[in-house]
Amino acid sequence: MSPAATMIRPTDDGRRESVLRQIAELKTLSIIELKTKWRTLFGTEPPPYNRKFLESRLTYRIQELVYGGLKPETIRRLEELGEELDGGKAVVRKRSANLLPIAGTRLLREWQGIEHTVTVTDKGFDYCGQPYQSLSAIARRITGTRWNGWTFFGLKNQRSKA
Repeated sequence: MSPAATMIRPTDDGRRESVLRQIAELKTLSIIELKTKWRTLFGTEPPPYNRKFLESRLTYRIQELVYGGLKPETIRRLEELGEELDGGKAVVRKRSANLLPIAGTRLLREWQGIEHTVTVTDKGFDYCGQPYQSLSAIARRITGTRWNGWTFFGLKNQRSKA
């Protein structure tokens, strides 16, 4: 058992209360204290991400150490399913499935009195019969200047809430 697991594993009677107390305590810690807790529970340097990320990962880790994590066969099966979906391409795997609208979705944008239609495909986007990897490239073609494609097509706020 890792030192982190022995530090937070309570007796069976107090398991639930201990977990809830530790999770609630995360909200009261400073970012420096959260990073210290990360080092204790993960045994690695914390990533340079925001407070919300650190809190969510620490919350999972506390529960994982007390109740146990995923079984090795479950992890293996999830990896197999991931390989089936992305063909073993790490770049595709890193791109979250909920980032892109569903294939077939049409995005409409009026720019300088002209309506532009983009269709979401399985591999990216289609604009004027031409495939594109990103909405930013399409926005640049339309405007002639650099744009964040998600912002240009009005998807930025929906995307960040997903």
